[in-house]
Amino acid sequence: MKKVGNHNSISKIYSFGLAVMLTFSLSTFAQDKPAEAAAAPAAAAPAADAAAAPAGGGDAAKGKELFNTNCAACHNLDKKMTGPALRGVANKYDKAWLYKWINNSSALIASGDAKAKKVFEENNKTVMTAFPQLSTADIDNIIAYTSEPKPEAPAAVAGAAGKGGEGAAEGGLSNEVILGALSLVMLMLVVMLFLVNNVLTKIAKSNGVEVPAAGNPMNIWRSFAKNQFLVLVTSIFLLLASGYFAYGYFMQVGVDQDYAPIQPIHYSHRIHAGSNGIDCKYCHSAARVSKNAGIPSLNICMNCHKNISEVSDTTATAEYSKAFYDAQIQKLYDAVGWDKSTQKYTGKSHPVKWVRIHNLPDFAYFNHSQHVTVAGIECQKCHGPVQTYEVQKQFAPLTMGWCINCHRQTEVKMEGNAYYEKIHAELSKKYGKDKLTIADMGGLECGKCHY
Repeated sequence: MKKVGNHNSISKIYSFGLAVMLTFSLSTFAQDKPAEAAAAPAAAAPAADAAAAPAGGGDAAKGKELFNTNCAACHNLDKKMTGPALRGVANKYDKAWLYKWINNSSALIASGDAKAKKVFEENNKTVMTAFPQLSTADIDNIIAYTSEPKPEAPAAVAGAAGKGGEGAAEGGLSNEVILGALSLVMLMLVVMLFLVNNVLTKIAKSNGVEVPAAGNPMNIWRSFAKNQFLVLVTSIFLLLASGYFAYGYFMQVGVDQDYAPIQPIHYSHRIHAGSNGIDCKYCHSAARVSKNAGIPSLNICMNCHKNISEVSDTTATAEYSKAFYDAQIQKLYDAVGWDKSTQKYTGKSHPVKWVRIHNLPDFAYFNHSQHVTVAGIECQKCHGPVQTYEVQKQFAPLTMGWCINCHRQTEVKMEGNAYYEKIHAELSKKYGKDKLTIADMGGLECGKCHY
């Protein structure tokens, strides 16, 4: 019998590919182990620091709660805010003086106390709020918290990656290894198909089987062109398909749903409206009384951020680090001209060029106050779950059809809404309905939105 090829070549290729994949996997596993071993001492370091922290005659954990509740608005442990930095304050002043100062600083200053006057002068003569409700035990707890040593920054993990210069450790195989393995598998398949084709060709030749040559593809197209019925049907189909796709394309012109531009200062609705529970209308106060919701002025931002110059460690995510958020607050300070070290305005400010997200055509009229104040519609109805958005985007398509559907489905709220009582009663009798929609009350009239 005639030999047609080496059948063991395919098994050799399998063995070679398996060996290469094992080599990639073992090298990656070996790289991951040192990273895990290095992370273990880093995780143990904070526990050791906590154990070494002196108790100071109070409960530091309770002191932290009291500090965050009463002191954090004006004080930071490690840097000056409205008031001075408080870490190690027990080493600067005796406890008896601290009790008097915290309970009623104004009375201590009025008594002529030299230390009290000095502190008052050093902090721009800012009057500290009195806390007569804090007992000596409470103050001892706060002092214990301020006496804890400053925690060391965690060691950077090699190979970690993150936004804003901070890294986040990633487990498992990297994308490069996975893509390399997939590429190797595809290459193996191509080689196997080539070898199989070669072997089958040799078998056919050895058995005297003639392999037909490929036909001329132009013959098929000539036959198609001679059949007038097929040409007509195909032309009609192509015209209809072209019209369908052209209509769909032009209907999307001006529809910017999910548009999420990058702003000059990163503002997280997830943090402000979500974690901190700030009401939308605190910042967008014009939505209650005006056609437009308005862009909040930077003065509104400074109502809080005058004393909040950095975020907490728990605010950071895998994508946005604490350093990234702190840098955004610094951009706010630069825009308004605020010097956080002196707690004073420098007088040097510049406007922030925000990028508009929601923009209706000029021929469409929309009034925020009509919807927010009169109709009592929640902001999330049109703007989506903004309390979950890290980057604000356009939630709704804001098309005419979308608005009409809302007017057809939304019932008028009558509870405590005297504005609609008379017309609602008359239209309810006319239509025989207990509940009327916006459309029933003229919400589909052209002049309502186009003028």
